[in-house]
Amino acid sequence: MLAVALKGLAARKFRASLIGLAIVLGVAMISGTYVLTDTINNGFNTIFKTSYRNADLIISGKAAFSNGGNGNTIQNPTFPDTVLPKVRALPDVGFAAGSVQSDTVKLVSPNGKLISAGNAPSLGFSLDPKTDMRFNPAKLVSGSWASGPKQVVIDKTTADKKNLKPGDHIGVQVYGPIESFEISGVAKYSANVSLGGVTFAIFDQPTAQRLFQKTGQLDAIQVQSKAGVPTTRLAAEIKALLPPTATVRNAAAQVKEDKKDLGFVTVIKYALLAFAGIAVFVGAFVIANTLGITIAQRMREFATLRTIGASRRQVLWSVLVEALIIGLTASVVGLFLGLLLAKGLNRLFVAIGINLPQGATIFATRTIVVSLLVGTLITVLASLRPARRATRVPPIAAVREGSVLPVSRFARYGPLTSLIVLVVAIGLVSLGSLASGLATGPRLLALGLGVLLLFFGVSLNASRVVRPLSNILGWPAREIGGAPGILARDNASRNPARTASTASALMIGLALVTFVALFAQGLRAPFEDAVNKLFVGDYAITSSSSFAPISASAGASLEGKPGVTVASPIRAGSARFLGSVHDISAVDRNLPQVIHLDWRLGNNSVPGRLGTTGFFTDTDYAKKHHLHAGTPVVVQFPSGQTANVRLLGTYKKPKGGSPFGDMILSTTLFDRHYPRPQDQMVLINTPGGVNDASTQTLKNDVRGFADAKVQTRDQFKKNFEKPINQLLNLLYVLLALSVVVSLLGIVNTLVLTVYERTREIGMLRAVGMTRRQVRMMIRYESIVTALMGAALGIGVGIFLALLITHALSSQGIVFAVPYLQLVYFVAAAIVVGLLAAILPARRAARLNVLEALQYE
Repeated sequence: MLAVALKGLAARKFRASLIGLAIVLGVAMISGTYVLTDTINNGFNTIFKTSYRNADLIISGKAAFSNGGNGNTIQNPTFPDTVLPKVRALPDVGFAAGSVQSDTVKLVSPNGKLISAGNAPSLGFSLDPKTDMRFNPAKLVSGSWASGPKQVVIDKTTADKKNLKPGDHIGVQVYGPIESFEISGVAKYSANVSLGGVTFAIFDQPTAQRLFQKTGQLDAIQVQSKAGVPTTRLAAEIKALLPPTATVRNAAAQVKEDKKDLGFVTVIKYALLAFAGIAVFVGAFVIANTLGITIAQRMREFATLRTIGASRRQVLWSVLVEALIIGLTASVVGLFLGLLLAKGLNRLFVAIGINLPQGATIFATRTIVVSLLVGTLITVLASLRPARRATRVPPIAAVREGSVLPVSRFARYGPLTSLIVLVVAIGLVSLGSLASGLATGPRLLALGLGVLLLFFGVSLNASRVVRPLSNILGWPAREIGGAPGILARDNASRNPARTASTASALMIGLALVTFVALFAQGLRAPFEDAVNKLFVGDYAITSSSSFAPISASAGASLEGKPGVTVASPIRAGSARFLGSVHDISAVDRNLPQVIHLDWRLGNNSVPGRLGTTGFFTDTDYAKKHHLHAGTPVVVQFPSGQTANVRLLGTYKKPKGGSPFGDMILSTTLFDRHYPRPQDQMVLINTPGGVNDASTQTLKNDVRGFADAKVQTRDQFKKNFEKPINQLLNLLYVLLALSVVVSLLGIVNTLVLTVYERTREIGMLRAVGMTRRQVRMMIRYESIVTALMGAALGIGVGIFLALLITHALSSQGIVFAVPYLQLVYFVAAAIVVGLLAAILPARRAARLNVLEALQYE
């Protein structure tokens, strides 16, 4: 039977290729995801290991708490540079060097534009060229190391991009206005790694300490022990010298600590794998449907095998072997195609501002095993039902005209089973999204399983609506296309189960696309409403990327400047209180002039009365933690210092959220515990309101701060929605893969039905149908099938969005329908139908009439 299977594949290479393509794309996504994320992780690992390659121990700042990667970034506190000579004096220390660093060092081109704009880190380091530089991970490409108060070494990528060289000047902005520096040298990272969008600048130690506002302080000390000294013994000696704000780790432990902030890479990996899973899942529908059609067309072949002695088991295995060979071959192709796709995914991320460091390409054994297993197993599992159908072909079918496959003995339970699956799916989705008493884990499990079953349930029941849908969706084809349109409509409803299965593959992709669109609109609408309610100022000043903080000096510099009546900063940080770590904010007394708050406890006088002992919060947070007027709360800051504050007021937070954290303090108290405060935004009022003159005046006022961006309220909304739109576009691109796979499903079905209807098409041509009309008939049939998938998918997507947004309504997400986008999705379905019909329509039109009439 192996020979039979191989000969069968050889005789149907084109059909096998169409089946395999569905798996190729899904496996390529799996392989590409692993290659990309492994390469990114390798890049970060190489950077960290290179940074500590000659160090045995690293002394670094120690924050009083960690936010676990959630909320605002917690920066480790510094420690006095007097620790360094004490460490050097230890008898077991061979060499030690201290450094300061910052991730807010913006490089500015001569025209005043940010070179390091975007979401990538803008790093700055200190270096003492007069000492041994064994801990320096950078390597000079040209020039010399910075040795003066106005010298800087910049990264090679920046130098090449802006055509800069030693001797040129460049602007640098950290916590104050832009300063001009002479480029003393150009350097690159010494390891074989791409830094992505990261820029870096290197200064001598005194200059770096001044710029980073860390005079007399250090961020880290790298230590190399003398030969033969155990690391543990030296660590114990150093620990006795350290203040409470510092800790000591060996190099491996420090690399592990640094990697804690890389959880987003894991999130990217699992998100991409989820989209790969969707593509493979859709591919399984395509495979099952295609094999089901081919088995129905190969009845005489299987019947002949049974006649000459093949058992039902042998027929079963012959089909499974075909599927195994197709799945394995497609998986191998997809595996290596993933290497190319990884580069495409990386470019996609770069396009939306995610340009991450990368090391040498990693093609791990795990990638190979998972890709091959998933692709092969999905193909084989998808072929099980069609294979079992093949075993039911009776030997008499070899000689009987018009034989059809006998129905399964379980067929009578089909309608009831499909309804049960649909009801259970709806129940699980409702439970996962609406149940309030369940833990997060079980809720997500119920939701995930429910969505999976929902797709199966809709697909199983779709055959019942094929005929009414074909009548409705086929009406334009009938009215415009005449006889070809009428035939196309009838062909689409001729085999409801087949059409439903074909449409279901497209339904899955469009359901998810619709859900994403509605969910994004549900985020956008309340945000815009919240801005309209809260933002009563004239302008906002934020960073160029909107979400990154800006130096507090930018807002402070506006006070008293012409064209500014109010400059009210909003600062952001993290602190620990009431048993956990929370985001906090800080405001000035003039906040009510730029932000309208719906006070429930207190009034507009609250921000002016905060001082160093008061705070306010939103009513929901106060209710949840049983806070009342005057309730005392102890707040711990990252430095370990604490403050006692009391509740002075509460406000009703709009559904779309607010710019504030869970606790709002005064800037006076905030600045006392945050040595380098930064503003989330600064809200401005001007004498003449919003007009071109005021806008230009403000731009002139902040010209010295390259990362400060002046925006009106509408611009503010648009810029803060930009990342949402970018993410939305990314999701559309990733979900497009499943749509492409479903397109292959339509192509498969149409190609195979053209084979199936060869004699019928020959008859139509014989009675006068032109080739053009044949092509029209196939195109209309394809469009009707695609529109069925769109109707089912949009309906399922709206249902899921309705449930999920209702479940998240307490988080400010509402149910909102982007009608124009839904129209675009329908148009996209029509395009998919047209594309899918190109090959089948051409084949049908080119059939030889006489040969078609004799076709069996």
